[in-house]
Amino acid sequence: MDIKTASALHRLRLISVPEALSFPALLIFGSVLSRISDIDYLMMPLGILHGILFVIYAVFLLDVWNKAKWPVKKVALFFLLALLPFGGLYGDKMLKREEADSVMAARARREAANAA
Repeated sequence: MDIKTASALHRLRLISVPEALSFPALLIFGSVLSRISDIDYLMMPLGILHGILFVIYAVFLLDVWNKAKWPVKKVALFFLLALLPFGGLYGDKMLKREEADSVMAARARREAANAA
């Protein structure tokens, strides 16, 4: 894996956790509190924050798709995870595993090249 692909994966990992947490925050603090109490001033800022994070996540996902040459099914899975509350946390776990696997593969290639 080249450095551009690794950095694209890392950026997607960095945004997946805040995006995954912003959606439940919007649902709980924005929607629920505005319905059961007079606290309705949280809906707008949380909605804007979640919208910005979701768009950034989608752009980073497209960047990873382009650089890592992921199949459409994998990209669709990560997009669907972004639509679920806390789904991005599972996506982050999957990305962390993929990142670790690629680092181990790069080290193995480097050691094989040094041994030869």
